[in-house]
Amino acid sequence: MPSLKEIKTRIASVQSTRKITSAMKMVASSKLHHAQTAIQNMLPYENQLEHILKAFLVSVPNAQSRYDEARNDVRRVALVVYSSNSSLCGGFNGNVIRLMQQAVESYRSQGVTDITIYPIGRKVAEKARKLGYTVAGDYTELADKPNARRCSEIAEEVASKFVAFEYDKVELIYHHFKSAGSQILTRKVLLPIDLSTESIGADNDRDLTSSIATAKAQEYLRKKGSEARRHSQTNVKGLNDDFIVEPDMESVLSVLIPKLLNLMVYTALLDSTASEHAARMVAMQTATDNADEILRALSLQYNKGRQSAITNELLDIVGGSVNN
Repeated sequence: MPSLKEIKTRIASVQSTRKITSAMKMVASSKLHHAQTAIQNMLPYENQLEHILKAFLVSVPNAQSRYDEARNDVRRVALVVYSSNSSLCGGFNGNVIRLMQQAVESYRSQGVTDITIYPIGRKVAEKARKLGYTVAGDYTELADKPNARRCSEIAEEVASKFVAFEYDKVELIYHHFKSAGSQILTRKVLLPIDLSTESIGADNDRDLTSSIATAKAQEYLRKKGSEARRHSQTNVKGLNDDFIVEPDMESVLSVLIPKLLNLMVYTALLDSTASEHAARMVAMQTATDNADEILRALSLQYNKGRQSAITNELLDIVGGSVNN
């Protein structure tokens, strides 16, 4: 059995750790609030732009685009993978890296060997280099400070290479932020563009009003899903499919399609950032709860040891007086 001094030292150590995890939880909660606000402000624009472009491409017979041409023979693939720059966020980074490896192995099993990784976040960049993957660029700063201009550079680069047949397919791998207690690992095709309008708004199922990360709240959000979301979503109104194109078809498509691609890359980054903060908040809350449990057990052990020591001292005093 450890001595009272050892127990007391361990109690002080656990209390110090608890202060750190509690502070990190509050910081992550504050950052999550800002990330939720950023997503909320962009959702109406995202819905409307996607609907306008897809309805336009589907409705106009001669609206041909090089960005929606599916390649039958896929030989060159690019993966844009989102992670964080730091740890202490549970299985956030591990899940993304695992899905990236699965995607690479899946393509290699199909005979695709030319695979390029665009790593957004230090963790996935280090892992990709360690595994010997082809890495394009350094975008670690985006994981901490999302920037629309830098995202547009990534989108423009992969789009230009897709048009030049340097890439046959481009995918995004990231965490979709659904709520503070639920982040969904997502693998989405960026290029070629999916023209189906049925999926518009399907990813906008985020609960942007709650930052609760308790076990009870997480279970409720998992079971209730859409019933637990208190944020009302704006339905996109249908558009007249009789378009008058000015100045010409090529000019309109050359502006709309890059905007949609930039928006998809930037939205995925905001999703990943919010998911990181939510995962870290849950992880630090769990660590704080575990520290509380350890402190309760150590306090009980310390009190029992102290009471036993006092009892032994009393017995020694009583025994000595009897002998005298």
